[in-house]
Amino acid sequence: MAQPDPLITTVSTKGQVILPKAIRQRRDWDAGTRLVVEETPEGVLLKRAPAFAPTRPENVFGMLPFAGEPKSLEDMEAGVLAEARRRHDRD
Repeated sequence: MAQPDPLITTVSTKGQVILPKAIRQRRDWDAGTRLVVEETPEGVLLKRAPAFAPTRPENVFGMLPFAGEPKSLEDMEAGVLAEARRRHDRD
């Protein structure tokens, strides 16, 4: 089987590179798509940037406002169980 011709682009005087249309379409990279650039031993790797920064649970716990008495672990477990029963009740 013949190898496809390599796609070639040029770096502009501003350091810009135009990605071939076929690659942008396959990757669904429209204008304005944010990409992460990683240097690798083989060259440069482009990946879509994540929509949100990675977070840890301890950094976001308590972020939503709540008015009322605090709930105990038993209250929370009972609420989860009641909701599971409500969603999966087969009667």
